Amino acid sequence: MNFNEIENLVSYAKEKLELKRRDENYKANRLLEITESGLSGAELEDAVYGELSLLPSETDARFAEIFKEHGSKAATDWLYNYCVNNKYVKKDVLDKNPRFNAENGLIITINKAKPEFRDPKKASAGNSVDGGFAKCVICRRNEGFGARNKRNLRTVSVTLGGKPWFWQYSPYGYFREHGIAVNCEHTPMRIDRQTLENLVDFADKFPHYFIGCNAPLERIGGSVLAHDHYQGGGEVLPLHKAKIKINIKDKIYPYVTAGVLDWAGTVIRVKSDKRNEVIDIADRIRCAWIKYSNPELGIIAEDGNGAHNAISPTVIKTVNGYEMNIILRSNITSGEYPDGVFHAHPEYHSIKKESIGLIEAQGLFILPGRLEEELREIERIIVAKEELPAGYAQFKLVYDETKALYKSGKYKDVHRAMQEELGSICYRILQNTAVFKKDEDFLRFLTEAGFER
Repeated sequence: MNFNEIENLVSYAKEKLELKRRDENYKANRLLEITESGLSGAELEDAVYGELSLLPSETDARFAEIFKEHGSKAATDWLYNYCVNNKYVKKDVLDKNPRFNAENGLIITINKAKPEFRDPKKASAGNSVDGGFAKCVICRRNEGFGARNKRNLRTVSVTLGGKPWFWQYSPYGYFREHGIAVNCEHTPMRIDRQTLENLVDFADKFPHYFIGCNAPLERIGGSVLAHDHYQGGGEVLPLHKAKIKINIKDKIYPYVTAGVLDWAGTVIRVKSDKRNEVIDIADRIRCAWIKYSNPELGIIAEDGNGAHNAISPTVIKTVNGYEMNIILRSNITSGEYPDGVFHAHPEYHSIKKESIGLIEAQGLFILPGRLEEELREIERIIVAKEELPAGYAQFKLVYDETKALYKSGKYKDVHRAMQEELGSICYRILQNTAVFKKDEDFLRFLTEAGFER
Protein backbone atom coordinates (compact mmCIF):
# COMPACT_ATOMS: atom_id res chain seq x y z
CA MET A 1 0.00 0.00 0.00
CA ASN A 2 1.58 3.28 -1.09
CA PHE A 3 1.19 6.76 0.35
CA ASN A 4 -1.49 7.75 -2.21
CA GLU A 5 -3.58 4.74 -1.24
CA ILE A 6 -3.23 5.60 2.43
CA GLU A 7 -4.26 9.21 1.76
CA ASN A 8 -7.29 7.95 -0.20
CA LEU A 9 -8.29 5.71 2.69
CA VAL A 10 -7.97 8.60 5.15
CA SER A 11 -10.14 10.77 2.87
CA TYR A 12 -12.69 7.95 2.67
CA ALA A 13 -12.75 7.71 6.47
CA LYS A 14 -13.31 11.45 6.80
CA GLU A 15 -16.25 11.24 4.42
CA LYS A 16 -17.81 7.90 5.44
CA LEU A 17 -16.54 6.95 8.90
CA GLU A 18 -16.62 10.29 10.74
CA LEU A 19 -12.87 10.52 11.11
CA LYS A 20 -11.98 13.90 12.63
CA ARG A 21 -9.61 16.16 10.74
CA ARG A 22 -7.42 16.46 13.82
CA ASP A 23 -6.82 12.68 13.76
CA GLU A 24 -6.01 12.19 10.08
CA ASN A 25 -2.21 12.33 10.40
CA TYR A 26 -2.31 9.92 13.31
CA LYS A 27 -4.49 7.49 11.36
CA ALA A 28 -2.30 7.75 8.26
CA ASN A 29 0.72 6.75 10.32
CA ARG A 30 -1.21 3.90 11.92
CA LEU A 31 -2.19 2.61 8.46
CA LEU A 32 1.43 2.79 7.36
CA GLU A 33 2.42 0.60 10.29
CA ILE A 34 -0.42 -1.86 9.57
CA THR A 35 0.58 -2.23 5.92
CA GLU A 36 4.14 -3.03 7.00
CA SER A 37 2.97 -5.72 9.44
CA GLY A 38 2.74 -8.45 6.82
CA LEU A 39 -1.08 -8.76 6.87
CA SER A 40 -2.82 -9.36 3.56
CA GLY A 41 -6.24 -10.06 2.06
CA ALA A 42 -9.25 -10.05 4.41
CA GLU A 43 -6.98 -9.73 7.48
CA LEU A 44 -5.49 -6.52 6.08
CA GLU A 45 -8.90 -5.04 5.17
CA ASP A 46 -10.20 -5.90 8.62
CA ALA A 47 -7.21 -4.21 10.28
CA VAL A 48 -7.33 -1.11 8.08
CA TYR A 49 -11.03 -0.43 8.53
CA GLY A 50 -10.90 -1.32 12.21
CA GLU A 51 -8.28 1.38 12.66
CA LEU A 52 -10.27 3.95 10.68
CA SER A 53 -13.55 3.27 12.51
CA LEU A 54 -14.87 5.05 15.55
CA LEU A 55 -13.98 3.41 18.84
CA PRO A 56 -16.74 1.22 20.32
CA SER A 57 -17.49 3.88 22.95
CA GLU A 58 -17.73 6.56 20.25
CA THR A 59 -20.03 4.35 18.15
CA ASP A 60 -22.27 3.78 21.15
CA ALA A 61 -22.41 7.50 21.95
CA ARG A 62 -23.14 8.49 18.34
CA PHE A 63 -25.94 5.93 18.05
CA ALA A 64 -27.50 7.13 21.33
CA GLU A 65 -27.26 10.74 20.18
CA ILE A 66 -29.03 10.05 16.88
CA PHE A 67 -31.63 7.89 18.65
CA LYS A 68 -32.42 10.72 21.08
CA GLU A 69 -32.56 13.48 18.48
CA HIS A 70 -34.06 11.70 15.46
CA GLY A 71 -35.54 8.39 16.62
CA SER A 72 -34.68 4.73 16.40
CA LYS A 73 -34.96 4.33 12.62
CA ALA A 74 -32.52 7.14 11.98
CA ALA A 75 -30.17 5.55 14.51
CA THR A 76 -30.29 2.08 12.94
CA ASP A 77 -29.99 3.57 9.44
CA TRP A 78 -26.82 5.35 10.57
CA LEU A 79 -25.38 2.24 12.23
CA TYR A 80 -26.15 -0.06 9.31
CA ASN A 81 -24.64 2.31 6.77
CA TYR A 82 -21.63 2.78 9.03
CA CYS A 83 -21.09 -0.99 9.24
CA VAL A 84 -21.33 -1.24 5.45
CA ASN A 85 -18.90 1.64 5.01
CA ASN A 86 -16.37 0.21 7.47
CA LYS A 87 -16.58 -3.13 5.60
CA TYR A 88 -17.87 -5.19 8.53
CA VAL A 89 -21.14 -5.87 6.69
CA LYS A 90 -20.07 -7.44 3.39
CA LYS A 91 -22.88 -5.93 1.37
CA ASP A 92 -21.04 -6.23 -1.93
CA VAL A 93 -20.77 -9.99 -1.32
CA LEU A 94 -24.36 -10.30 -0.09
CA ASP A 95 -25.72 -8.54 -3.15
CA LYS A 96 -24.19 -11.28 -5.34
CA ASN A 97 -26.01 -14.11 -3.57
CA PRO A 98 -28.69 -15.68 -5.80
CA ARG A 99 -32.15 -14.82 -4.48
CA PHE A 100 -35.68 -15.12 -5.84
CA ASN A 101 -39.31 -15.12 -4.81
CA ALA A 102 -40.92 -18.52 -5.33
CA GLU A 103 -44.43 -18.78 -6.73
CA ASN A 104 -45.66 -20.20 -3.39
CA GLY A 105 -44.62 -17.03 -1.55
CA LEU A 106 -41.35 -18.26 -0.06
CA ILE A 107 -38.05 -16.43 -0.54
CA ILE A 108 -35.11 -18.60 -1.58
CA THR A 109 -31.48 -17.52 -1.25
CA ILE A 110 -28.15 -19.23 -1.80
CA ASN A 111 -25.56 -17.88 0.61
CA LYS A 112 -22.18 -18.28 -1.08
CA ALA A 113 -20.31 -16.52 1.71
CA LYS A 114 -21.25 -18.74 4.64
CA PRO A 115 -20.09 -22.37 5.02
CA GLU A 116 -22.71 -25.09 5.31
CA PHE A 117 -23.47 -25.83 8.97
CA ARG A 118 -24.36 -29.49 9.44
CA ASP A 119 -23.28 -30.34 13.01
CA PRO A 120 -25.90 -29.32 15.63
CA LYS A 121 -23.52 -30.34 18.43
CA LYS A 122 -21.38 -27.31 17.65
CA ALA A 123 -24.38 -25.08 18.34
CA SER A 124 -24.78 -26.30 21.90
CA ALA A 125 -21.01 -26.06 22.39
CA GLY A 126 -21.30 -22.39 21.52
CA ASN A 127 -18.78 -22.25 18.68
CA SER A 128 -16.19 -21.28 21.27
CA VAL A 129 -13.38 -18.93 20.35
CA ASP A 130 -9.77 -20.07 20.50
CA GLY A 131 -7.70 -17.39 22.21
CA GLY A 132 -8.79 -13.88 23.06
CA PHE A 133 -11.21 -12.84 25.77
CA ALA A 134 -14.52 -13.89 24.21
CA LYS A 135 -16.22 -17.10 25.33
CA CYS A 136 -18.04 -17.56 22.01
CA VAL A 137 -18.37 -16.07 18.55
CA ILE A 138 -21.12 -13.58 19.45
CA CYS A 139 -19.82 -12.28 22.80
CA ARG A 140 -19.30 -8.51 22.89
CA ARG A 141 -15.67 -9.06 23.78
CA ASN A 142 -15.10 -10.00 20.14
CA GLU A 143 -14.91 -6.28 19.27
CA GLY A 144 -11.38 -5.73 18.01
CA PHE A 145 -10.43 -9.45 18.01
CA GLY A 146 -8.12 -9.82 15.02
CA ALA A 147 -7.99 -13.61 14.96
CA ARG A 148 -11.67 -13.69 13.91
CA ASN A 149 -11.55 -10.58 11.70
CA LYS A 150 -13.55 -8.57 14.24
CA ARG A 151 -11.32 -5.46 14.37
CA ASN A 152 -14.03 -3.47 12.59
CA LEU A 153 -16.99 -4.97 14.50
CA ARG A 154 -19.03 -2.26 16.19
CA THR A 155 -22.02 -2.83 18.49
CA VAL A 156 -24.45 -0.55 20.31
CA SER A 157 -26.03 -0.86 23.74
CA VAL A 158 -29.71 -1.71 24.15
CA THR A 159 -31.69 -2.28 27.34
CA LEU A 160 -34.17 -5.18 27.24
CA GLY A 161 -36.15 -6.23 30.28
CA GLY A 162 -34.10 -3.81 32.36
CA LYS A 163 -30.89 -5.70 31.52
CA PRO A 164 -27.92 -4.75 29.30
CA TRP A 165 -27.99 -6.19 25.80
CA PHE A 166 -26.33 -5.04 22.58
CA TRP A 167 -27.22 -4.92 18.89
CA GLN A 168 -24.94 -5.66 15.97
CA TYR A 169 -25.36 -6.39 12.27
CA SER A 170 -24.44 -9.73 10.76
CA PRO A 171 -21.47 -9.50 8.36
CA TYR A 172 -23.11 -12.04 6.02
CA GLY A 173 -26.75 -11.22 6.62
CA TYR A 174 -29.55 -13.40 5.30
CA PHE A 175 -31.91 -10.48 4.66
CA ARG A 176 -32.07 -6.69 4.69
CA GLU A 177 -30.38 -5.19 7.76
CA HIS A 178 -30.02 -8.59 9.41
CA GLY A 179 -28.86 -8.09 12.98
CA ILE A 180 -28.72 -9.83 16.33
CA ALA A 181 -29.60 -8.62 19.81
CA VAL A 182 -27.23 -10.29 22.24
CA ASN A 183 -27.31 -10.60 26.02
CA CYS A 184 -24.24 -8.91 27.50
CA GLU A 185 -24.01 -11.86 29.88
CA HIS A 186 -22.74 -15.09 28.33
CA THR A 187 -25.70 -17.25 29.28
CA PRO A 188 -27.38 -20.08 27.32
CA MET A 189 -30.30 -19.57 24.96
CA ARG A 190 -33.67 -19.77 26.67
CA ILE A 191 -37.31 -18.96 26.05
CA ASP A 192 -39.47 -18.01 29.02
CA ARG A 193 -41.82 -15.19 29.88
CA GLN A 194 -38.88 -12.80 30.20
CA THR A 195 -37.88 -13.64 26.62
CA LEU A 196 -41.31 -12.60 25.39
CA GLU A 197 -41.11 -9.36 27.37
CA ASN A 198 -37.66 -8.67 25.93
CA LEU A 199 -38.91 -9.19 22.37
CA VAL A 200 -41.77 -6.75 22.92
CA ASP A 201 -39.34 -4.28 24.51
CA PHE A 202 -37.24 -4.48 21.36
CA ALA A 203 -40.31 -3.95 19.16
CA ASP A 204 -41.20 -0.87 21.22
CA LYS A 205 -37.72 0.57 20.72
CA PHE A 206 -37.35 -0.44 17.06
CA PRO A 207 -40.87 -0.70 15.57
CA HIS A 208 -39.43 -0.71 12.04
CA TYR A 209 -37.75 -4.08 12.67
CA PHE A 210 -39.07 -7.57 13.34
CA ILE A 211 -37.43 -9.52 16.16
CA GLY A 212 -37.58 -13.20 17.02
CA CYS A 213 -35.93 -15.96 18.98
CA ASN A 214 -34.75 -19.37 17.83
CA ALA A 215 -36.01 -22.39 19.74
CA PRO A 216 -33.26 -23.16 22.28
CA LEU A 217 -32.82 -26.80 21.24
CA GLU A 218 -30.44 -28.63 18.92
CA ARG A 219 -31.60 -29.31 15.34
CA ILE A 220 -34.37 -26.69 15.49
CA GLY A 221 -32.41 -23.74 16.88
CA GLY A 222 -29.69 -21.54 15.53
CA SER A 223 -25.96 -22.10 15.16
CA VAL A 224 -25.13 -20.64 18.60
CA LEU A 225 -27.19 -21.97 21.52
CA ALA A 226 -24.66 -21.26 24.25
CA HIS A 227 -25.31 -17.49 24.25
CA ASP A 228 -28.73 -15.89 24.60
CA HIS A 229 -29.60 -13.82 21.54
CA TYR A 230 -32.39 -12.84 19.15
CA GLN A 231 -32.47 -12.16 15.40
CA GLY A 232 -34.23 -9.41 13.54
CA GLY A 233 -34.02 -6.80 10.86
CA GLY A 234 -35.73 -4.60 8.35
CA GLU A 235 -37.31 -7.08 5.95
CA VAL A 236 -40.93 -8.20 5.79
CA LEU A 237 -40.68 -11.99 5.70
CA PRO A 238 -43.27 -14.31 4.09
CA LEU A 239 -44.67 -15.37 7.47
CA HIS A 240 -45.54 -11.76 8.26
CA LYS A 241 -47.72 -11.64 5.13
CA ALA A 242 -49.61 -14.87 5.92
CA LYS A 243 -53.25 -14.60 7.00
CA ILE A 244 -55.16 -16.25 9.82
CA LYS A 245 -57.17 -19.17 8.42
CA ILE A 246 -58.95 -20.27 11.61
CA ASN A 247 -59.95 -17.71 14.21
CA ILE A 248 -59.81 -18.77 17.85
CA LYS A 249 -60.67 -17.03 21.12
CA ASP A 250 -58.62 -16.94 24.28
CA LYS A 251 -60.87 -17.59 27.29
CA ILE A 252 -59.21 -14.88 29.38
CA TYR A 253 -58.92 -12.26 26.64
CA PRO A 254 -61.73 -13.18 24.20
CA TYR A 255 -61.54 -9.82 22.42
CA VAL A 256 -57.88 -10.33 21.41
CA THR A 257 -57.33 -11.39 17.80
CA ALA A 258 -55.84 -14.89 17.65
CA GLY A 259 -55.82 -17.70 15.18
CA VAL A 260 -54.18 -20.54 13.31
CA LEU A 261 -52.02 -19.19 10.53
CA ASP A 262 -52.40 -20.24 6.91
CA TRP A 263 -48.86 -21.56 6.84
CA ALA A 264 -46.98 -24.78 6.09
CA GLY A 265 -45.54 -24.87 9.62
CA THR A 266 -47.52 -24.85 12.87
CA VAL A 267 -48.07 -21.23 13.90
CA ILE A 268 -50.46 -19.27 16.14
CA ARG A 269 -50.79 -15.52 15.69
CA VAL A 270 -51.80 -13.20 18.54
CA LYS A 271 -52.56 -9.51 17.97
CA SER A 272 -53.39 -6.78 20.47
CA ASP A 273 -52.57 -3.16 21.17
CA LYS A 274 -51.80 -4.12 24.79
CA ARG A 275 -48.40 -5.75 25.27
CA ASN A 276 -49.32 -7.59 28.48
CA GLU A 277 -52.16 -9.41 26.69
CA VAL A 278 -49.90 -10.64 23.90
CA ILE A 279 -47.25 -11.73 26.39
CA ASP A 280 -49.77 -13.50 28.66
CA ILE A 281 -51.33 -15.48 25.82
CA ALA A 282 -47.99 -16.36 24.21
CA ASP A 283 -46.57 -17.54 27.52
CA ARG A 284 -49.58 -19.78 28.18
CA ILE A 285 -49.13 -21.31 24.72
CA ARG A 286 -45.46 -21.84 25.52
CA CYS A 287 -46.24 -23.50 28.85
CA ALA A 288 -48.86 -25.76 27.25
CA TRP A 289 -46.61 -26.77 24.37
CA ILE A 290 -43.41 -27.60 26.26
CA LYS A 291 -45.26 -30.28 28.27
CA TYR A 292 -47.52 -31.57 25.47
CA SER A 293 -47.14 -35.15 24.24
CA ASN A 294 -49.10 -37.05 21.62
CA PRO A 295 -47.28 -40.29 20.75
CA GLU A 296 -49.70 -41.04 17.91
CA LEU A 297 -48.46 -37.89 16.20
CA GLY A 298 -44.83 -38.50 17.13
CA ILE A 299 -44.82 -35.67 19.67
CA ILE A 300 -42.90 -36.45 22.87
CA ALA A 301 -42.36 -33.57 25.28
CA GLU A 302 -39.52 -35.16 27.21
CA ASP A 303 -37.65 -38.45 27.41
CA GLY A 304 -34.27 -39.75 28.50
CA ASN A 305 -32.60 -37.43 26.01
CA GLY A 306 -34.19 -34.34 27.56
CA ALA A 307 -36.86 -31.84 26.52
CA HIS A 308 -37.99 -31.81 22.88
CA ASN A 309 -40.70 -29.13 22.60
CA ALA A 310 -40.05 -25.41 22.30
CA ILE A 311 -41.47 -22.32 20.61
CA SER A 312 -39.90 -19.81 18.25
CA PRO A 313 -41.65 -16.48 18.90
CA THR A 314 -41.32 -13.56 16.49
CA VAL A 315 -42.77 -10.06 16.90
CA ILE A 316 -43.59 -7.10 14.70
CA LYS A 317 -45.29 -3.86 15.66
CA THR A 318 -47.98 -2.50 13.36
CA VAL A 319 -50.38 0.45 13.42
CA ASN A 320 -52.81 -1.87 15.24
CA GLY A 321 -50.38 -2.88 17.96
CA TYR A 322 -48.28 -5.96 18.61
CA GLU A 323 -48.35 -9.02 16.39
CA MET A 324 -46.64 -12.11 17.75
CA ASN A 325 -46.32 -15.33 15.77
CA ILE A 326 -45.66 -18.37 17.94
CA ILE A 327 -44.11 -21.23 15.96
CA LEU A 328 -44.38 -24.65 17.62
CA ARG A 329 -41.21 -26.73 17.21
CA SER A 330 -40.06 -30.23 18.19
CA ASN A 331 -36.60 -31.78 17.84
CA ILE A 332 -37.64 -35.36 18.64
CA THR A 333 -35.85 -38.05 16.61
CA SER A 334 -36.76 -41.61 15.65
CA GLY A 335 -35.20 -44.62 13.99
CA GLU A 336 -36.75 -43.56 10.69
CA TYR A 337 -35.73 -39.93 11.13
CA PRO A 338 -32.48 -39.75 13.14
CA ASP A 339 -31.96 -36.11 12.14
CA GLY A 340 -35.40 -35.15 13.44
CA VAL A 341 -39.00 -36.23 12.89
CA PHE A 342 -39.99 -32.59 12.33
CA HIS A 343 -36.87 -31.72 10.36
CA ALA A 344 -36.24 -31.75 6.60
CA HIS A 345 -36.76 -35.37 5.59
CA PRO A 346 -33.85 -37.27 3.98
CA GLU A 347 -35.11 -36.92 0.42
CA TYR A 348 -34.52 -33.16 0.74
CA HIS A 349 -31.09 -33.25 2.40
CA SER A 350 -29.28 -32.63 -0.87
CA ILE A 351 -30.91 -29.19 -0.79
CA LYS A 352 -31.10 -28.49 2.94
CA LYS A 353 -29.79 -30.60 5.80
CA GLU A 354 -28.94 -27.76 8.19
CA SER A 355 -31.23 -26.84 11.06
CA ILE A 356 -34.50 -25.23 10.01
CA GLY A 357 -34.20 -22.23 12.29
CA LEU A 358 -36.15 -19.07 12.94
CA ILE A 359 -35.54 -17.47 9.55
CA GLU A 360 -36.49 -20.51 7.46
CA ALA A 361 -39.51 -21.09 9.70
CA GLN A 362 -40.64 -17.60 8.63
CA GLY A 363 -40.32 -18.49 4.95
CA LEU A 364 -36.86 -17.25 3.97
CA PHE A 365 -34.69 -20.24 3.08
CA ILE A 366 -30.91 -19.92 3.19
CA LEU A 367 -29.47 -22.68 1.03
CA PRO A 368 -25.77 -23.70 0.97
CA GLY A 369 -23.41 -22.09 -1.52
CA ARG A 370 -22.42 -25.44 -3.07
CA LEU A 371 -25.85 -25.57 -4.73
CA GLU A 372 -25.08 -22.83 -7.21
CA GLU A 373 -22.66 -25.03 -9.14
CA GLU A 374 -24.46 -28.33 -8.46
CA LEU A 375 -27.85 -27.10 -9.67
CA ARG A 376 -26.34 -25.38 -12.69
CA GLU A 377 -24.88 -28.76 -13.71
CA ILE A 378 -28.27 -30.45 -13.26
CA GLU A 379 -29.85 -27.79 -15.46
CA ARG A 380 -27.23 -28.47 -18.14
CA ILE A 381 -27.88 -32.21 -17.92
CA ILE A 382 -31.63 -31.70 -18.37
CA VAL A 383 -31.23 -29.42 -21.39
CA ALA A 384 -28.72 -31.84 -22.93
CA LYS A 385 -31.19 -34.71 -22.34
CA GLU A 386 -28.56 -36.69 -20.49
CA GLU A 387 -29.06 -39.15 -17.65
CA LEU A 388 -28.15 -38.13 -14.13
CA PRO A 389 -24.57 -39.32 -13.39
CA ALA A 390 -23.83 -41.50 -10.35
CA GLY A 391 -22.02 -38.64 -8.65
CA TYR A 392 -25.29 -36.71 -8.54
CA ALA A 393 -27.48 -39.57 -7.31
CA GLN A 394 -28.53 -37.60 -4.22
CA PHE A 395 -30.23 -35.10 -6.55
CA LYS A 396 -32.48 -37.64 -8.29
CA LEU A 397 -35.68 -36.11 -6.89
CA VAL A 398 -34.60 -32.63 -7.95
CA TYR A 399 -33.57 -33.89 -11.39
CA ASP A 400 -36.80 -35.83 -11.99
CA GLU A 401 -39.14 -33.05 -10.84
CA THR A 402 -37.28 -30.22 -12.58
CA LYS A 403 -37.14 -32.24 -15.78
CA ALA A 404 -40.90 -32.84 -15.60
CA LEU A 405 -41.56 -29.13 -15.02
CA TYR A 406 -39.31 -28.19 -17.94
CA LYS A 407 -40.88 -30.77 -20.30
CA SER A 408 -44.41 -29.65 -19.32
CA GLY A 409 -43.90 -26.47 -21.31
CA LYS A 410 -44.80 -24.21 -18.36
CA TYR A 411 -41.22 -22.96 -18.24
CA LYS A 412 -39.23 -22.39 -21.42
CA ASP A 413 -36.20 -21.56 -19.30
CA VAL A 414 -34.82 -24.55 -17.36
CA HIS A 415 -33.46 -22.18 -14.71
CA ARG A 416 -36.99 -20.95 -13.97
CA ALA A 417 -38.12 -24.55 -13.69
CA MET A 418 -35.30 -25.18 -11.21
CA GLN A 419 -36.34 -22.14 -9.16
CA GLU A 420 -39.89 -23.43 -9.00
CA GLU A 421 -38.55 -26.82 -7.88
CA LEU A 422 -36.49 -25.23 -5.10
CA GLY A 423 -39.52 -23.28 -3.91
CA SER A 424 -41.58 -26.48 -3.90
CA ILE A 425 -38.95 -28.43 -1.95
CA CYS A 426 -38.56 -25.67 0.63
CA TYR A 427 -42.33 -25.59 1.09
CA ARG A 428 -42.34 -29.35 1.66
CA ILE A 429 -39.52 -28.95 4.19
CA LEU A 430 -41.68 -26.43 6.07
CA GLN A 431 -44.47 -29.00 6.02
CA ASN A 432 -42.03 -31.53 7.50
CA THR A 433 -41.42 -29.14 10.41
CA ALA A 434 -45.15 -28.82 11.18
CA VAL A 435 -45.88 -30.63 14.44
CA PHE A 436 -49.59 -30.78 13.58
CA LYS A 437 -50.35 -31.91 10.03
CA LYS A 438 -54.14 -31.68 10.48
CA ASP A 439 -56.13 -28.68 11.71
CA GLU A 440 -58.28 -30.85 13.98
CA ASP A 441 -55.21 -32.04 15.89
CA PHE A 442 -53.93 -28.48 16.19
CA LEU A 443 -57.31 -27.24 17.43
CA ARG A 444 -57.47 -30.04 19.97
CA PHE A 445 -54.18 -28.85 21.43
CA LEU A 446 -55.35 -25.23 21.40
CA THR A 447 -58.50 -26.21 23.28
CA GLU A 448 -56.34 -27.78 25.96
CA ALA A 449 -54.26 -24.58 26.01
CA GLY A 450 -57.29 -22.42 26.84
CA PHE A 451 -58.75 -21.43 23.48
CA GLU A 452 -62.13 -21.99 21.87
CA ARG A 453 -63.57 -21.54 18.36
